[in-house]
Amino acid sequence: MAATETSVRIPVVGVVLDADVVVPPNPRGVVLFAHGSGSGRHSPRNRYVAGELQKAGLATVLADLLTAAEEQVDERTGELRFDIPLLAVRVAALADWVTDQERTAGLPVGLFGASTGAAAALVAAAARPSTVAAVVSRGGRPDLAGEFLRLVRQPTLLIVGGRDPAVLDLNRQAARLLAGEVRLEVVPGASHLFAESGTLEQVARLARDWFARHLVRSPEPSNPPERS
Repeated sequence: MAATETSVRIPVVGVVLDADVVVPPNPRGVVLFAHGSGSGRHSPRNRYVAGELQKAGLATVLADLLTAAEEQVDERTGELRFDIPLLAVRVAALADWVTDQERTAGLPVGLFGASTGAAAALVAAAARPSTVAAVVSRGGRPDLAGEFLRLVRQPTLLIVGGRDPAVLDLNRQAARLLAGEVRLEVVPGASHLFAESGTLEQVARLARDWFARHLVRSPEPSNPPERS
């Protein structure tokens, strides 16, 4: 049976967001993508990573965190992409939606955040400790999560390009503040967007392995034997 892809509109906290959902047969977990810096569900980099995760048996949800009208405002001002509280509330609401859907209910949830979306993912993880099982950041700005970093106990993987020194320094500082398991992976030769040959493939492999390790479904409770 092939994976099924569905385009949906998801009502969250007063707005309706567009999303593309792919569920492979017998998924082992689900990964929600938090885009940033003016990006959305059509991001070719995130869609590539999502495709690799799907091959590994993970369902994926790529959702726009801004409405079409908000995106037009953000294109002019660049402000909403840095509104971490707004984005984080929507990521948390999307995580709630994922757990309520029949095809993904009961699956462990991971968050994959890019750029400013990584900060939103970390704040959402702090707000949903029992829902979110793991976080991956690609070229992210975890520093923008501020004091919420100390509340993130989920295992977190920070992936940064070796040719992105400013962001690498910010990730090193953030890694010292995260409360749970954290790993910083530096991709040699990669700039901020991982546009160099082979670098995005490394991102996908690192994310796949991290989620495969940490998105583990809880065992079904067994029924106690009946007493005679």
